[in-house]
Amino acid sequence: MNRFMIMLFHTYKSKILSKSFLISTMVTVLFLVGFTNMNSIISAFNSDDKEKEVAVVDETDQYFELFSTQLKQADRDITVTKVDDETQAEKEVKDEKSDGVFILSGAEGEKLTGTLKAMDFSDSELASKFEQALQQTNMALQTAQLNLSQEELNSLFEPASIERVALEETAKSEEELNQARGLVYIILFVIYISVLMYASMIATEVATEKSSRVMEILISSVSPVQQMFAKLFGVALVGVTQFLIFGLIGYASFMRNANDSLSPVSGFFDFSNIQISTVIYAIVFFLLGYFLYATLAAFLGSIVSRIEDVQQTVAPMTFLVIAGFMIAIFGLSTPDAPFVTITSFIPFFAPMIMFLRVGMLNVPFWEVALCIGILLATIAALAVIGARVYKGGVLIYGKSSPLKDIRRALHLSKE
Repeated sequence: MNRFMIMLFHTYKSKILSKSFLISTMVTVLFLVGFTNMNSIISAFNSDDKEKEVAVVDETDQYFELFSTQLKQADRDITVTKVDDETQAEKEVKDEKSDGVFILSGAEGEKLTGTLKAMDFSDSELASKFEQALQQTNMALQTAQLNLSQEELNSLFEPASIERVALEETAKSEEELNQARGLVYIILFVIYISVLMYASMIATEVATEKSSRVMEILISSVSPVQQMFAKLFGVALVGVTQFLIFGLIGYASFMRNANDSLSPVSGFFDFSNIQISTVIYAIVFFLLGYFLYATLAAFLGSIVSRIEDVQQTVAPMTFLVIAGFMIAIFGLSTPDAPFVTITSFIPFFAPMIMFLRVGMLNVPFWEVALCIGILLATIAALAVIGARVYKGGVLIYGKSSPLKDIRRALHLSKE
């Protein structure tokens, strides 16, 4: 047991202090802080922006005031000035004294049209604001012609809505579904990224030791089975450490902006109505998914002799993870589809898809229990087979051929 713990903490320490861990953690933390503070960052960069100044040539000679009022409602940072000389206005744009020239035209009783002239249109927002203001101006003119009141006009453009009533007593409300969808998104990405990253880390770690012949020294003092599980739990501790850092910093940054209605995370990450059972299932399926793929990665890595062959050998595992993730993303819009239900019981897809179902639907407990049982049985089978493959695989060197090497590893493990 002491040797097992020594190897476990050796794996944990070497990964925690590695440059890749420190850099990836730092980059992800910066992304989390930047994403949760996006509105503040954008506001800081926009605080020094000067107001846009645009000259307006009103060929109708009667709608400038109405148009400028509509434009001010669309964007208060745009200042318009009525001018008569279009040529002089264009000259001021070229001399960078103003930002553009807008020509307002239209015959009596017809829709107004406009032409915007500027040095370039890299700022697409300027043109969209003028289009919006022109549209509102035309709407106001048409309303006046039809003698419609403002209340009648608003009623015409008021979006239709329907009341949703679920006949199933235990069905989740629309608000609960929206919040559950946000949590499911997060957990799906966490499972997807962690499996790809940490499972590949285990396979690479084993292949690295074999390529440096360290394995021949290790197996003389520690059994291959202890080595495999020491690496599994060691890398798992690395993942827990990294996600704790992400969680604590992300939560602190989120709470700082929780009351900002303009923040991109204020509504999406509101989990106030999430059931505690959903959170428990998130942890359970995350752990089951990790150990399922980590065990698979360990014995795949044990049959690789060169680091260059790791990605090729673990490619089938990567495709399984990607397939499960794509099915889960599809299932977010139709979680009760038969295809989603069936694949939620397939072991390599279950961690993502069954969690999707329990997060979005009221799944019978026996289905969840059956899925967890299938996952545990699969992990146990992989652990037994993987331990045998690992035991024989660490002695295999030379050109890698996955299927042949697995048979050779199983044969060597019996000797």
